[in-house]
Amino acid sequence: MTTTTETSQENHVTGATIWLTGLPSAGKTTIAYELAGRLRGEGHRVEVLDGDEIREFLSAGLGFSREDRHTNVQRIGFVSELLASNGVKVLVPVIAPYEDSREAVRKRHQSEGTPYVEVHVATPVDVCSVRDVKGLYAKQAAGELQGLTGVDDPYDEPRNPDLRIESQNQTVQESAAQLHALLTERGLA
Repeated sequence: MTTTTETSQENHVTGATIWLTGLPSAGKTTIAYELAGRLRGEGHRVEVLDGDEIREFLSAGLGFSREDRHTNVQRIGFVSELLASNGVKVLVPVIAPYEDSREAVRKRHQSEGTPYVEVHVATPVDVCSVRDVKGLYAKQAAGELQGLTGVDDPYDEPRNPDLRIESQNQTVQESAAQLHALLTERGLA
């Protein structure tokens, strides 16, 4: 017979990759860190694989060509699956602009039997450009930057994400709560 305590402990060792994709300044990282705090507060092992940090440390030297972006996403997918298969909730706020790259990561998880949740932070480009957390949209508008995802470089919106968050219509806390509810429904939180 399984007790409530045993069930709770089992849930805390079930890892998963939660991939948050969306345009620059959509709110992916902010939502990920909000959710991470909540999950840690519940006793889960959590890592956030921030796209900017990964580019600096794991994918240094890669550019922003389609091939380099694909390589970057595959590296992140490998690390996230490795962590998730060892009981960590891995939050991955990474643009990952190409559907085939994201699908390859999903298939890697499926082949290993590791839970994978794709979240589309579906913030419209006009809202992202106002937020412009890193100044990318301003640089692109001034002609100082080319290849900005969703502006002059493609972004393949997920056709069937596990969850679509419209961050412009709710608070960060509400967005994180919406994602937490999905994880709870799937036995991952």
